[in-house]
Amino acid sequence: MTAVDLGERQGGAAATAAADAVRFRHVSKRFGTQAVLRDVSFAIPAGRAFCLLGRSGTGKSVMLRHIAGLVRPDEGQVLVGGRDVGALSSRDLASVRTGIGFLFQNAALFDSMTVGENVAFPLRRHTRLTEAEIVARAHQRLAAVGLEHDYGKMPGQLSGGMRKRAGLARAMALEPALLLVDEPSAGLDPMTAVEIDDLLLERKRAGTTLVIVTHNIPGARRLADEIAVLHDGRILESGTAAALDASEHPLVRRFMRSVGGG
Repeated sequence: MTAVDLGERQGGAAATAAADAVRFRHVSKRFGTQAVLRDVSFAIPAGRAFCLLGRSGTGKSVMLRHIAGLVRPDEGQVLVGGRDVGALSSRDLASVRTGIGFLFQNAALFDSMTVGENVAFPLRRHTRLTEAEIVARAHQRLAAVGLEHDYGKMPGQLSGGMRKRAGLARAMALEPALLLVDEPSAGLDPMTAVEIDDLLLERKRAGTTLVIVTHNIPGARRLADEIAVLHDGRILESGTAAALDASEHPLVRRFMRSVGGG
């Protein structure tokens, strides 16, 4: 089954939607006079990795923001775990967000906090763990991304790749079932980009659902169970890398044949 659902399936639709980690149902979004998303529908089964490709400014990051409930659609529904995030109260939306990790393009670490304090921040905000437990878990998350010796450093002391690793550790602090990733290889050299991809692969093997916006075609090939190409607010095609390699659409072919980059 492919991720894109360009025609709602008949029978069992409600049960299927509940089983999906993420589902867009005919979502449209405008900012002023600009149509960013146009009748977008797709579904991502739990535990799968879904990569969004497309030129800059086509609405890929806006789709991530819809999933996190930071933006609400003008039309249609965005379901996370079967719940319509656009219709939730602030309290219920906050509950849903505890199950979502977000790795931002620039890592978005708090510069006034140490690396360890950054990772501990969501644990302090959303759990009732003791301070000793919080510190221990933050150390564990940093060790998992190879930063076990960097707890006390400030973000400004880290390289770009290390900042990305720290951002991933913070995104996974609450062990979310769903991880949203915006341009994981942006600004990184090819070797470091592969290392970040390896960490994401570990999360996928652990059962985390991944939704990744990227321009890095080699990375998408490694990570994705499903790839979708977004253009002019619409999904042109989606499927496995092999399926898109065989596409006859000229833009899809150009993307899949490109070397890619950060």
